[in-house]
Amino acid sequence: MEALLLSVGLLLGAYVLVYYNLVKGPPCRGIASLRGRTAVVTGANSGIGKMTALELARRGARVVLACRSRERGEAAAFDLRQESGNNEVIFMALDLASLASVRAFATAFLSSEPRLDILIHNAGISSCGRTREPFNLLLRVNHIGPFLLTHLLLPRLKTCAPSRVVVVSSAAHRRGRLDFTRLDCPVVGWRQELRAYADSKLANVLFARELATQLEGTGITCYAAHPGPVNSELFLRHVPGWLRPLLRPVAWLVLRAPRGGAQTPLYCALQEGIEPLSGRYFANCHVEEVPPAARDDRAAHRLWEASKRLAGLGPGEGAESDEDPQPEDPYSPSSPHPEETTASELYPSPQSSPDLSKVMRRILVKAEPELQTS
Repeated sequence: MEALLLSVGLLLGAYVLVYYNLVKGPPCRGIASLRGRTAVVTGANSGIGKMTALELARRGARVVLACRSRERGEAAAFDLRQESGNNEVIFMALDLASLASVRAFATAFLSSEPRLDILIHNAGISSCGRTREPFNLLLRVNHIGPFLLTHLLLPRLKTCAPSRVVVVSSAAHRRGRLDFTRLDCPVVGWRQELRAYADSKLANVLFARELATQLEGTGITCYAAHPGPVNSELFLRHVPGWLRPLLRPVAWLVLRAPRGGAQTPLYCALQEGIEPLSGRYFANCHVEEVPPAARDDRAAHRLWEASKRLAGLGPGEGAESDEDPQPEDPYSPSSPHPEETTASELYPSPQSSPDLSKVMRRILVKAEPELQTS
């Protein structure tokens, strides 16, 4: 009996050590008050997004929950108003699978909201489910939709600077390898889905990097954030029903709660003093180095140009619209995918040369020492 108790004690002790050192993330202790500021959080009706919105609301921000489902979005807004004591939490419809929906959201937001201080791209999918689209749905929802939304909201972000853009990525970006000849090809089968998901997360990291370069000097800073291993709806959404009862206890033991997953995105949105690290990738509330594919500036710019075409952006809608047009990338799709009129059932040119100030910014960012948390 004593041996059994000792074994149980050792197992519990080992679990506590693993949980607090590898699973549970450090808390964000950023700005205490956000009164007078406005934040948009996509996919905020559940999971990490909902916990992120809750913390922003508790700090006094006006928070817009940008969600696909009106029923779930309005229910989440009600819950957050009750829990935070902040009545400035509202729902606005957004389906990132539809470029028409993204444009409609931006038009409605810009016509009704005078401020935008924080934009957090949290919404995402890990599988196409039963949906079969004539384009890469994972790239559309996880990257192209957020890319377009950011561009359309840039005027408001600029007028409210200093402001921030946070793109929720994943450690899966380390497995990503972008193929610009097949960037928007439909995804079929679970193997392709795994690859497409990793590619979309790599696109998130490269997007934050290039966005920081494009917005140098505007007062807008940008960050890619890894929430860590999180026990959220995204984890179990596409798992077969018979397998879920077996995975739920395991997920509860070894994955972070959504509140823990929200800490790094919140850190990137709120932490003072990280402005010089704009464009970098953060995990566990500190900056983290990324593999060569995720810090390839040529690939980042090439993705930027390809994304503009896939998003259907016109000449005057880009972040760099005041600059000379860039030459066409022969390896990217020749024309943007036409916008869809209905929501989905489920939710760059290597020849161009950046100017000297952008090159210097990249050199400084790469040389910047990692910021340690207190």
